Amino acid sequence: MGSNRRVVVTGLGVVSPIGNSVGEFWPALIGGKSGIATITRFDPTNFKVRIAAEVKNWSPEPVIEAREAKRMDLFSQFALYSSSEAMKSSGLDMEKEDSFRVGVVYGSGIGGINVLEDQVKVYLEKGPNRVSPFYIVGMIPDIAAGHVSMMFGLRGPNYGTVSACATGANAIGAAYQEILLGNADAMIAGGSEGAISPTAIAGFMNIKALSSRNDDPEKASRPYDIDRDGFVMGEGGGAVVLEDLDHALKRGATIYAELTGIGATADSYHITAPHPDGIGAARAMELAVQKSGMRMEDVDYVNTHGTATPTGDVAEINAIKRALGEHAYKTNISSTKSMTGHLLGAAGPVEFIATVLAVKNNIIPPTINVDNQDPECDLNCTPNVAVEKEVNFALSNSFGFGGHNATLAVRKFMKA
Repeated sequence: MGSNRRVVVTGLGVVSPIGNSVGEFWPALIGGKSGIATITRFDPTNFKVRIAAEVKNWSPEPVIEAREAKRMDLFSQFALYSSSEAMKSSGLDMEKEDSFRVGVVYGSGIGGINVLEDQVKVYLEKGPNRVSPFYIVGMIPDIAAGHVSMMFGLRGPNYGTVSACATGANAIGAAYQEILLGNADAMIAGGSEGAISPTAIAGFMNIKALSSRNDDPEKASRPYDIDRDGFVMGEGGGAVVLEDLDHALKRGATIYAELTGIGATADSYHITAPHPDGIGAARAMELAVQKSGMRMEDVDYVNTHGTATPTGDVAEINAIKRALGEHAYKTNISSTKSMTGHLLGAAGPVEFIATVLAVKNNIIPPTINVDNQDPECDLNCTPNVAVEKEVNFALSNSFGFGGHNATLAVRKFMKA
């Protein structure tokens, strides 16, 4: 049953530092807009890193009532908001669906760190009896998937994924598998993160992962540039509706693109550093292409993990060359993190959506801030300006601390 199924993307939803809807996000992305600025969520005065890519003008309403929002961490709010847009854009009417045939896989790399910080402070200052009864259900990463299922009455497969910065891509991959296996007709999949908090910034800062270009925030995230000095923390959420093709056609759904393959591997190398030769990442790309029934020469675009860390960018370039061979020099790559910052658990789905839209619209988003491209990063990184190009087949890469690698393959939808 599963082997003959095809999975298509019928809904998209985004909360990001450059737009709180797909309609805001895509024009900002292809326009090269940076969402990075000085941190406002807390006072960063005593921090060596004082910049981040925050979601702007955020209000959870009207998707979430104010009373309910107060009981949720920010990552759960982003999850519900992005999923609501994805469901609306899909046109999926749950009154006409079998609720046990529609499910959710929605992850977070860190989970409710704001709730955790707040309640630890309450415990230390006021004692155990004052800790909120909503502490645990506000903090655990799986609760986002639970909230989404309850909002829409979805009773199919329901769980979260946690694989650091590969979290959201793994969630989409898992949802894809549920449909291929015949366990569901449609799935909401994605990831969210709301970790611009004092301890999170301090932790990433002290392992020297973050850019400290505090005086020029919009230029701080600069993948493939010789002067890159680390990633910029971001926040947000991304959600997609994946659907069995026959089910989507039967109800007359709008189809954005087809998800044709996934690749998931491990570096088995280091807790934070990627394998310098990109062995695991290359294999993830190879698997995604093979499962798509495509060839490496068919890849028109790679939305890279591209965090702007000195070692990470080079390792991924090596991986792309290893996987694509000489064709690597004939395709476009780009890192949309140059604009959004690194959304951690939300990076995979937001970048998957960017890849879907690149395929649908034949426009490749740029990598901004490439003023002096690193000779070791010698592929066409689509520097600074978006490019119009036929994009029939594309890959989206996500890699996480712990050596997790995930690649999603997207093809322009063709009925036959």
